[in-house]
Amino acid sequence: METNRSETPEDWAAVYRRDCPSRTVVEMLANKWVLYVLGALRRHDRPMRFSELRRLLDGITQKMLTQTLRALERDGLVNRTVYPTVPPRVEYGLTELGVEAGRLTSAIGAWSVEHAQQVLAARRDFDDRAATAPEPVR
Repeated sequence: METNRSETPEDWAAVYRRDCPSRTVVEMLANKWVLYVLGALRRHDRPMRFSELRRLLDGITQKMLTQTLRALERDGLVNRTVYPTVPPRVEYGLTELGVEAGRLTSAIGAWSVEHAQQVLAARRDFDDRAATAPEPVR
């Protein structure tokens, strides 16, 4: 697969502009539930039903899972398959694009697990410093 990526600083500066189309993609991927849904579908390596995802993703509401799956389907990362049964059975699976995005989100998840304790310690240190009165510089 060929990418159309430029390596010059001037071209990369465009990604920080408000009107750059890639911003909408980054905003979508930065959503915590998108990260978790892509991760769940990638980790299980098979299509999953809505109820399976809901049970797996502790804390997600039915409404948020529905919105997230619709957004991922709209963006071409998830396929929604409806089987003609009574009641209808619906499964969600990753598209090729979704598998690729899932690799990225899995890397973020792995980094988060590996460094969670360091981040939590840094937060505690910061909060402790913020709770003490500043001393004048001498």
